[in-house]
Amino acid sequence: MSNKKVIHTDEAPAAIGPYSQANASDSLLFTAGQIPISPIDGNIVGPTIEEQTYQVMDNLKAVVEAGGSSLDKVVKTTIFITDFKNFKTVNSIYAEYFEESPPARSTVQVAALPLGSLIEIEAIALR
Repeated sequence: MSNKKVIHTDEAPAAIGPYSQANASDSLLFTAGQIPISPIDGNIVGPTIEEQTYQVMDNLKAVVEAGGSSLDKVVKTTIFITDFKNFKTVNSIYAEYFEESPPARSTVQVAALPLGSLIEIEAIALR
């Protein structure tokens, strides 16, 4: 990236480690993985995959917009889930945020995620 810019917004949770919410160049935005942390109180939102997926998508939207982009300019996402039995539910909620021209996507089941969350999503978007 020729002109790397660190992106931060209070509309999404602060990083829980040594990383940025996102980094941008002139034309691309790379988000960190967003987990279902409330930006208001810093806690994981709800125990269900539905509650957590909505929070992750809201966090992702806030970071993407803070980086000068929007969800309709997201070209690639990666979803990490702890149990593929939740895939159908996650897919349904995800589709609400990407109604037209959804981005390319990978979904991976993992053994665990930070703070015991059930889902994490990262994105690459055009700026």
